[in-house]
Amino acid sequence: MTQSNEEPWTVLRLLEWTTGFFKQRGSESPRLDAEILLAHARDCARIELYTAFAEVPSEEQRVAFREMVRRRGEGTPVAQLVGYREFYSLRFRVDENVLIPRPETEHLVVEAIDCAKAMKVRDRPIRIADVGTGSGAIAISLAKHIKDAQLTAIDQSEAALKIATWNAEHLGLADSVAFVHSDLFESVEKHETFDIICSNPPYVSESEYDELSVTVREYEPREALVAGIDGMDVIKRLLETAPERLESGGRLIIEISPMIAELCEELFDATTCLDDLRFVKDLAGHRRVISMRKASTDAP
Repeated sequence: MTQSNEEPWTVLRLLEWTTGFFKQRGSESPRLDAEILLAHARDCARIELYTAFAEVPSEEQRVAFREMVRRRGEGTPVAQLVGYREFYSLRFRVDENVLIPRPETEHLVVEAIDCAKAMKVRDRPIRIADVGTGSGAIAISLAKHIKDAQLTAIDQSEAALKIATWNAEHLGLADSVAFVHSDLFESVEKHETFDIICSNPPYVSESEYDELSVTVREYEPREALVAGIDGMDVIKRLLETAPERLESGGRLIIEISPMIAELCEELFDATTCLDDLRFVKDLAGHRRVISMRKASTDAP
């Protein structure tokens, strides 16, 4: 990326060169990565690049861009380089202490919103828990899109809760989300129950973890990814502990890996207090979210 007298480093040329470089380094979205980093270096919206292809960024902007490109080539996630990730039309601050929100998790948010709309909760706000909140992406998105909902965002990482709290305050939703430092429900008030419990728990197996890309394995928190030999450790605990925290007719909604969908179904079949199982598929047609209802205790 050295300046040439014959051909200046315009926005378009920088994007084209960097896209090729990221392709060689195995990026799954090389052009998008290049655009996000260049927009960040120029302190502009990504869409503004499309009307600036012929412009030549300043030397200061090129130096900043060059450094980010170098680090991205080494494996650093784009979200950590720019300090944020877009999720469900909101911008969330992220760092090495939290899992970077993925587009697949938006399917969980949509399912939770749909369930909340279908619920008939009288004389009080709908109560929702997000277990393992990380950056707060799920809880804060739900607080934004479900009117008058009360969210409880739970995480055992104090560092993650600091990021999530900052995100809620920055997005103007701090009054709608309570943050609790807890391993699942252990430190949540014993009497507290919820209409919906959501979770994007760790679900990567030990063997799968070794096969993850450097970008994930070396830059995102291991405890937010790995859950034992088969990836089921946390999901098993959720299925054991969440039902007693659900209101009758409430729903438990968990993001899963398609690779463990059958194991999750077997666990559900062995659970007597949950019914109405449904899977939500991602855009590739894979089973990505499992949604279950706490069996009603109301008399027929």
